Amino acid sequence: MTTEIGKVSESSLQDMKEGPEAQEAGSQEEMGVLEPSYPWPRRRPQFVRFTRTQRLLHLAVMGSFLGLALTGLPIKFSDSEIVLALAEYVPTRALGLIHRICALITFAYFLGHLFYLAWRVLAGRSQGMFWGPDSMVPQPKDLRDLRDQIRWFFFKGPKPSFGRWTYWEKFDYWAVFWGVTMIGSSGLLLWFPSFFARWLPGWVFNLATIIHSEEALLAMGFIFTIHFFNTHMRPNKFPLDLVIFTGRMTEHYFREEHPQEYERVVVSKEVPAKVAPEVTSDMLLVYKLVAWTGFLLGTGAIVLIAAAWISR
Repeated sequence: MTTEIGKVSESSLQDMKEGPEAQEAGSQEEMGVLEPSYPWPRRRPQFVRFTRTQRLLHLAVMGSFLGLALTGLPIKFSDSEIVLALAEYVPTRALGLIHRICALITFAYFLGHLFYLAWRVLAGRSQGMFWGPDSMVPQPKDLRDLRDQIRWFFFKGPKPSFGRWTYWEKFDYWAVFWGVTMIGSSGLLLWFPSFFARWLPGWVFNLATIIHSEEALLAMGFIFTIHFFNTHMRPNKFPLDLVIFTGRMTEHYFREEHPQEYERVVVSKEVPAKVAPEVTSDMLLVYKLVAWTGFLLGTGAIVLIAAAWISR
């Protein structure tokens, strides 16, 4: 199957390295490191960035987070005129049920991911997981990239060259661990107060209420502004980056966004194992609908937060 996907052409490798003309707009979508023939009629080959499992995990994170945010905001701003007006048309009990269902989804994907990491360690498949170019663990290079990125912002140096993961992607990844731990644990206390009150004093529940509310607001503010900007609103990404949904990226995208990994894949001749056909037009439409729905709900939530804060 691998041999059918495509063979690396030495001449095309040389053209890719020496010919910047290959980055012209008309040829950005073409795979310069593969032979023209491939076993997918009318579907161009693209590099695989995310597996199906990773994409489903992101979908669970995205869906549950949006559900928690949109059902939790009316409680956070229950004294706002906007919320009071909407309360006439929205069943509050349904919001509570949706909030708890999304919480269960959050606990499920979080615990599932922890079990997966533990399985990799116990099964001896943890090579590169804790250190190296494919690791999500912050490393000295990330600090250098952050420094160089700030210098680049002020025209003091070149743009840093990123590998598989950028420093802000690693921050997003580890932020989930903090958020689920703090918001999830405080939410459990508020969900089952009678049960936990057998061992905990009353002031703990007051503290849990504050933590759950403020941490959730912080998470929404970060995701719907900083994360959205880094992922979708940068000039070279606007209006949407669909890679996390399709799992595929063009060669031009790969070379521009993750040049160090691109070079490593090409030099090590791993290209055939990293290539798959582009998604069909029907599936691309579905991904766009899902992405736009999440994006508009998130940005709309930020607008409502600002309006509710002003109208309190």
